[in-house]
Amino acid sequence: MFRPLKILIGTKCPPTRCCSAFVSRMRYVNRLKEDDEACAAALQNAHIFLFHRLSPLLQRTEHRTLRPTALRLGSDRTLLKESVLIGCSEENQAQFCLDVGKNILNPGSSLSWWPETLNDPSPYEPDLCFLLQGQALLRWNQTSGFCSTTGQPTHRNRAGSQRVCSSSGIIYYPKMSPVVIVLVSDGKRCLLGRQSSFPRGMYSALAGFCDMGETLEETLRREVAEEVGLEVHSVSYSSSQHWPFPHSSFMMAFHASVSPAHTQLNVDHAELEDARWFSLEEITSALQVKTPPRRGDPPVVWLPPKHAIGNRLITEWADRQRRWEEGE
Repeated sequence: MFRPLKILIGTKCPPTRCCSAFVSRMRYVNRLKEDDEACAAALQNAHIFLFHRLSPLLQRTEHRTLRPTALRLGSDRTLLKESVLIGCSEENQAQFCLDVGKNILNPGSSLSWWPETLNDPSPYEPDLCFLLQGQALLRWNQTSGFCSTTGQPTHRNRAGSQRVCSSSGIIYYPKMSPVVIVLVSDGKRCLLGRQSSFPRGMYSALAGFCDMGETLEETLRREVAEEVGLEVHSVSYSSSQHWPFPHSSFMMAFHASVSPAHTQLNVDHAELEDARWFSLEEITSALQVKTPPRRGDPPVVWLPPKHAIGNRLITEWADRQRRWEEGE
């Protein structure tokens, strides 16, 4: 069904519009979302990024990194109707994601279906992030086939960016759950925790979902108080990241500090398996662990992979702490 496959990595496609500026690209993508005919036309020459049961097809490069692989699937229009629009390239080439479902495809020696969790220790190319968007949209369309009000089927637009109830006309858009992730410091150490579901030896920053009506700051303070029994008194924003697990979260990352005189932990073991203070030396050592320990290996602390926002928070803290200590 899928042959022949044409790999488009490293190729340049002619621009479909005279301007490739950011504003032009965003307006073009928005037009494809609103115009089913224009979207269908763009799909015929689009870059397609494949998934198999929500696991993306990635290519391992000669530098041992992983990068997305753009393909063309030929003229199977029935299958292409299940694809979702995720954006366009700098040359205004439309980009779609498609889950081949039960169909089996032999991708080739340098290509492989990667686990849904994307937790492989190999480094990822920077443009992998948009696959997270594609994965979330594919999952949302797969699980939103019926209206929550009428129980009747919903029908998607061509881009897969919205669904409409066939009975009431209610329009549904993809939902994201807001999550706060925070790295707490006492001035010389940072606080990391682990859930029982984490891989063995992995620690990360504390995180939790926002409750209805809460501000981000209120969520942050509540989660830290609930999980480790500390009260934070200084909060600064770092960055944000979409994370499609388990069902599309929007993670907002913060740094927070506590008084050095009040650092005694009271861990809620219903929330966390463990939480500990880590020195700069310990964090530096953990950041150097490139692959998770295998079964039978000595225990070692390791951190989330580089593409995770928890790693970014920890790296920011370590860099800041290092500069502060060197300044002394």
